[in-house]
Amino acid sequence: MLIIDSLLVGGIRFVLDKIAAAVETEMNDDSKLRDQLLAGQMRVELGEMSQEEFDELEVEIIARIREIKERQGGGQPAAIARGEMKVTGIEATFEGEEH
Repeated sequence: MLIIDSLLVGGIRFVLDKIAAAVETEMNDDSKLRDQLLAGQMRVELGEMSQEEFDELEVEIIARIREIKERQGGGQPAAIARGEMKVTGIEATFEGEEH
């Protein structure tokens, strides 16, 4: 029963880690905000939105993009390029009975 419980907890932890990584990626992706800004510009050109409405939208979107850029640059380690990292060892433990 202990093995099943540890497998279940390990599986749940794996899923939650994947969800957290997806959320972090989504929070740090400014491409959707840039698309919204371009869509707003198109709406102004087509007459669907006034310039004042666009200006308000632009201020909000640019502020959010700046927040993302600050999160990406502030306090986080520099990105590691491919080939700069290698695995030098691994540690594994087994808790249970041997058969």
